[in-house]
Amino acid sequence: MDLAERILQWAVELSELDLRNETQTTIKSQYLVDFIAEYTESPGNPIIWSLYVDGSSNKAESGAGVILESDQGTRIELSLRFEFPTSNNQAEYEALLASLKLAKEVEVEKVVVFSDLQVIISQINGTYQAKDPNMKKYLDKTRE
Repeated sequence: MDLAERILQWAVELSELDLRNETQTTIKSQYLVDFIAEYTESPGNPIIWSLYVDGSSNKAESGAGVILESDQGTRIELSLRFEFPTSNNQAEYEALLASLKLAKEVEVEKVVVFSDLQVIISQINGTYQAKDPNMKKYLDKTRE
């Protein structure tokens, strides 16, 4: 079966499912303001957030997954796809930087970071040194 026949076969099978493509609309700014107001910490009783990051890379592509979760049960998930080549360490740092930016946007005061790459965590904690110039830049940006 050649490519044209396979495409036609899939088109026929998919047409039976009544699939529709709906474009995403932008989030109204008031919704974002309401969200931030609802989930910001009160002075003297900050919400503790857990930040889970996992970046990965291979020859074809790289990306990351991020979960930001409060101790009150609020959960924000983010999926990232990088349009540039990265190592696993770089993908992990990119995920961490994106998630810290997200945490800053929702005005998180206390965050505990979880990562499966011990090298990254050890660099941030100061146990390991970042000797590679690129890793040093990522580390500096993370600490910033």
